[in-house]
Amino acid sequence: MKAILIDDELLALDYLEIQIKKVSNIEVSGKYSNFELEEDDERVKEVDIVFLDIEMPEVNGLELAEQILEVNPNITIVFVTAFTNYAVRAFEVDALDYILKPVQKDRLKITLDRIEKKLKNTPSQPLSVEQTLYINVCDELTFFLKDNLEILNWRTAKAQELFLYMLQQLGKTVQKSELIEILWKESEPKKAYALLYNAIYHVRKALSKYSDHITIKSVQDGYMLLAHNISIDIKEWEERLAAAPLINNSTVKDYEAIMHLYKGAYLHKYDYLWIESERYRLEQLWKKIAYQLANFYKKQEDLEKAEIWYVKICAQLPEEEEAHFSLMKLYATLGLGLLVDHQYNRLNQAMEELGIQVSLNIQQWYEEWKQTGRSSLIYQNNMD
Repeated sequence: MKAILIDDELLALDYLEIQIKKVSNIEVSGKYSNFELEEDDERVKEVDIVFLDIEMPEVNGLELAEQILEVNPNITIVFVTAFTNYAVRAFEVDALDYILKPVQKDRLKITLDRIEKKLKNTPSQPLSVEQTLYINVCDELTFFLKDNLEILNWRTAKAQELFLYMLQQLGKTVQKSELIEILWKESEPKKAYALLYNAIYHVRKALSKYSDHITIKSVQDGYMLLAHNISIDIKEWEERLAAAPLINNSTVKDYEAIMHLYKGAYLHKYDYLWIESERYRLEQLWKKIAYQLANFYKKQEDLEKAEIWYVKICAQLPEEEEAHFSLMKLYATLGLGLLVDHQYNRLNQAMEELGIQVSLNIQQWYEEWKQTGRSSLIYQNNMD
């Protein structure tokens, strides 16, 4: 393994190099008291580890770490710090590592052993950009490449949330202040920025095997998530819907194929507040098309397929009264009284869970249907 050392104190650099040589065979290929990334980017690409001081007069070590990771996403950064307060708490041992000054030999060995183990278990090259990376955000975040489905293990919950927010803003600049407002609103500013840099580090590390497909770039006072040859299921679904013609006999099968791409609500398994408006928008779009398909089949008197889509709406949106009511009338038309009762009870249960009552017109319809002896002729009129 190769390493470079960055610290504004020359004595600290020399001491760290001595300690490294005592406990490992790592080659120290450079020591810098004034590091200029533009001049030394090739060196950064060649090394495995950077030992980096946090507090330096010319540049903040946390920000420099971001820039280094942009040049070499697979590099391991170990912060060297004299501080034992918030900085240490921000970089937990199993996450972005840190070593306190003066560097102790035993502590350094623990860090280096951990790094060596991680490097052995990490692919040396990112996966080829020639293969499309499929990112699924319906229901749960997953990655799919070369027939392999993967759910990433995020070091922290905030790193995962940060990535998902950046993914929602794909290709747009997101200000650091905006990210802090969303993720670390309660933290004092200096600590919040440290936590942000830490989370960015985690995201880059988590995505390192996909670094040819998706990267985080520092821009102005923010970040931008950039993608190459990726497909996001919910975006593909929405784009294909937007390009589709009106539903008719020749296009209805295409619509069904497109709707099959929607595997569940947008990031359904995550309860972040900032997701809610986008999730609601996409759910309303899905509901609109689902109703169009159900109503199309009903007009075509293909009641079996109409039922399928009304059932899907009820399953996806249990409180959707119109779909339940449509099923009740459909079952009544077919003389399936038990299913009318069942559907009404399902609707009633769903509404009770929300603390509201079934709409009065549905209650009245149901009571009338029970009292009239379930005459299919009457309910056929209600279908029209």
